[in-house]
Amino acid sequence: MLSLLHIENIAVIERSEISFDSGFNVLTGETGAGKSIVIDAISAILGERAYRDMIRTGAQRASVRGVFTDVPEFPWFQENGVSYDPETIIQRDIYLDGKNVCRVNGCLVTVSILHRLGVLLMDIHGQHDSASLIDEANHLKFLDDFAENQHFREDYAQKYAEVTKLRSDIQRITMDEGEKLRRMEMLRYQIAEIEKAQLQSGEDEQLEERRKVLQNAEKLADGIANACDCLYGSDDTDGASALLSQAVREISKLSRYTDTFQSMQERLTDLMYQVQDVADEIHSARGDLSYSDRELDRIEERLDVIHKLRRKYGTSCAEILAYLEKAKNELDDIEFADEHLEKLKSALIKAEDAAWESARVLRNNRHKASQSLTERILTELAQLDMPKVQFSCEFTELELTANGADAVAFYMSANAGEALKPMSKVASGGELARIMLAMKNVLAEQDQVATLIFDEVDTGVSGRAAQKVAEKLRSVARNKQVLCVTHLPQIAAMGDTHMLISKFEQSGRTYTTVTPLDKEGRKRELARIIGCTVITETTLKSAEEMLIASS
Repeated sequence: MLSLLHIENIAVIERSEISFDSGFNVLTGETGAGKSIVIDAISAILGERAYRDMIRTGAQRASVRGVFTDVPEFPWFQENGVSYDPETIIQRDIYLDGKNVCRVNGCLVTVSILHRLGVLLMDIHGQHDSASLIDEANHLKFLDDFAENQHFREDYAQKYAEVTKLRSDIQRITMDEGEKLRRMEMLRYQIAEIEKAQLQSGEDEQLEERRKVLQNAEKLADGIANACDCLYGSDDTDGASALLSQAVREISKLSRYTDTFQSMQERLTDLMYQVQDVADEIHSARGDLSYSDRELDRIEERLDVIHKLRRKYGTSCAEILAYLEKAKNELDDIEFADEHLEKLKSALIKAEDAAWESARVLRNNRHKASQSLTERILTELAQLDMPKVQFSCEFTELELTANGADAVAFYMSANAGEALKPMSKVASGGELARIMLAMKNVLAEQDQVATLIFDEVDTGVSGRAAQKVAEKLRSVARNKQVLCVTHLPQIAAMGDTHMLISKFEQSGRTYTTVTPLDKEGRKRELARIIGCTVITETTLKSAEEMLIASS
């Protein structure tokens, strides 16, 4: 769970440290006080997008640090080379130049890698989730998540990939006669051109290395000759080899009188032998160095042939030869297209049969799960004061697609006697908020995320429905840590921990603070929510009664 959140220079929050407890944590405050900023800060350490516009005016960087406790040892840690600690610390620094620096337990990670950890730690549900819920394009995923269909989806995806590949291969070799003849003529020309050159893999690299030697042959010869003179000696001077031999002889004489020079003699002797070996190698290299202008011309001509082929078929001899093999295979496919086409069609029939079998298994599991999902959502909605709502998963059978052979849409009827219709056409804002909460609660049972964040999901909810939403959130908080940004007193009163987010001005600058509330502070904040700006004895009394009732 998220135990501590430290924020620096995020929008109007200059510096704030917030401690969260297990259970139900509520955050309240006036509109514009900065509640969404806290959620943005949490999103940042979960690997969501962060912008330099988030940085407080006048600051060079913004920073968010989160301390998570009781973190399971996810495979993510080993996969990304991050040391595991059940108390995991995530920090993200955002700079004005757009640079982001992310660390997990002190180890640098990229934003995308951080995001993969973030989805394991927390799940944020905001107002936009209602729009996601309405969009029928997401309904199949909701159902598959509930059904835990990942294994069936992966099995189907492999089989469908084989179907699409075979269909593509069939389309590629199915062409009219004129197109077929033109392509065969082109391929034969290309094959003949490459084969005529009789290339060898790596030949271009060898030729370029030899050309480099020949172009610098005189410099190489002069350098080798000078090196030989230095080591062997010349008419005017002794070489290093002779001088070292002389030094060994002199030191060996001294060794007769004292052991002090024995070690020096041995080291000089080794050095002498090493110099003689190197001298012999250099002398041998001089003997191997042969060149001629005719050889250089032949190499230039050969490289010119290779260069022309490079411009058409690849950047190296290896790539050109790979293209040659590919062209031969394509020519064979076209020349024997009828025979090959029959084999592909036969393979496609088998692949489609296998994909359909997998799709039917997936479909059956979806139908079975849809019944359970419907029952669970209706139970949740009844607890959220929507006992008359009808809900169903409507299936449409399709041909094979990337997601199987089904389309799924959620239908509902909000009022008794009304026919089931697509959710987007019948649900009001308040109803959608409760439906979303019901679905999220059902789906949350399937995952291991320890913390759920609800960001103003109570929009459009009031009265008795608000009380039911509050009770449901508290129920969820019995098994998971819940953080909830709310404007409703019914929800705020249910919290185990209550944070007040407030804004003030000082010296022409705006500041936001986050303050944990005691019992008296909670009572005044609830009174403010109930009575807006006017806090009366009546609203204070109502607030106190709400706290007593929810305790």
